[in-house]
Amino acid sequence: MPVPSLEVADIFRDHGAAWRAASAGHISLNQFKVMSAIERCRTAALGGHVARCVDCAHEHIAYNSCRNRHCPKCQAGAAKAWLAAREAELLPVRYFHLVFTLPKQIADIAYQNKRETYNLLMRASADTVIKIAADPKHLGVRAGMISVLHTWGSAMTHHPHVHMIVPGGGLSADGSEWIACRKNFFLSVRVLSLLYQRLILEGLAKLHKAGKLQFFGDHAGLIDNTVFDDFLAPLRKIDWVVYAKEPFAGPKAVLAYLSRYTHRIAISNSRLIRVDDQGVTFRVKDYRVNGPGRHKTMTLATAEFIRRFLIHVLPKGQHRIRHYGFFGNGNRAANIARIRQLLGAKTSDQDHANNDSLGDTDEPPRVLAIPCPCCGGQLIIIDTIAPAQHPRAPPTTAKAAA
Repeated sequence: MPVPSLEVADIFRDHGAAWRAASAGHISLNQFKVMSAIERCRTAALGGHVARCVDCAHEHIAYNSCRNRHCPKCQAGAAKAWLAAREAELLPVRYFHLVFTLPKQIADIAYQNKRETYNLLMRASADTVIKIAADPKHLGVRAGMISVLHTWGSAMTHHPHVHMIVPGGGLSADGSEWIACRKNFFLSVRVLSLLYQRLILEGLAKLHKAGKLQFFGDHAGLIDNTVFDDFLAPLRKIDWVVYAKEPFAGPKAVLAYLSRYTHRIAISNSRLIRVDDQGVTFRVKDYRVNGPGRHKTMTLATAEFIRRFLIHVLPKGQHRIRHYGFFGNGNRAANIARIRQLLGAKTSDQDHANNDSLGDTDEPPRVLAIPCPCCGGQLIIIDTIAPAQHPRAPPTTAKAAA
């Protein structure tokens, strides 16, 4: 894959210092760390390796990745490792794709209360599917799902929503059989939407009552209980968007989808076109348009581009990918094995890692993940490069005098 000529890291290195100075007091420590990680990613600052090709003897220097989950350059490797584990968990059934969004009014609250509202969004959307699927009037099953939180639109505006991948069916109440849904229908979107709306509004009311929501600027008045209740009242009368896409063509199509969505960030380097005096120009997709006119370009002032990128930095410890129902982490392996048995499917074989032992005393050569840039051969690491050392600041006058 060709290396993009322009990267988010380039924009941060060239304009990040000025933006941080202008935004002093309005940038969180977490956002500052993300900027620093992206600026240093795959540079001498993080150290690296010297590798030699086993075929053409070409020597190649590769610098270490920052491994930050918001870094555009680090997500491909993370997605690959995550997908390898998910492939072993795929079930031979039809999968469905649901999308849960928030009205703009609540998205504005989420902007000021990211941790609490994002957690509520993911819990409420999962509980909605679990409860409706368990209802005997619908499927009467224990469902399972993988939920992925996204917080952006194509133009990097704040648009929190959940993409959910759900197998088409579930375990019976006693776990004795797999009950499949209809071929092209999982659950009623209308029924899902009504319950999801109620769970979000009830959740927000509980958070407000517990004093866990904060409000600033134009929303400062919402701290009052009566004002907040009046704010929520109209939202009970509007339609909430729960979108069900066409079912996937098979389990492999699910993996292809997940590879694009699970480790996606606000903008990838491949969407960047140029940065100049007018700002940063990048590709966007207008979802209101069907056909050729859907793909457009947008130019943002560089400072605004950086601001929009950083509003999608998740709170520390916030999990973007979550598993619910029979995919829940505690009993996932046992549930998948049981479902495979009920479906008569083969158990995934993951025990193939140690077939080619090199002996008790031989250590396997360390192989670089990328191929040789000259011939495509295998690169063997022959040396390491220590991270660049930054001298500490000199002691203060008081410390020096002591």
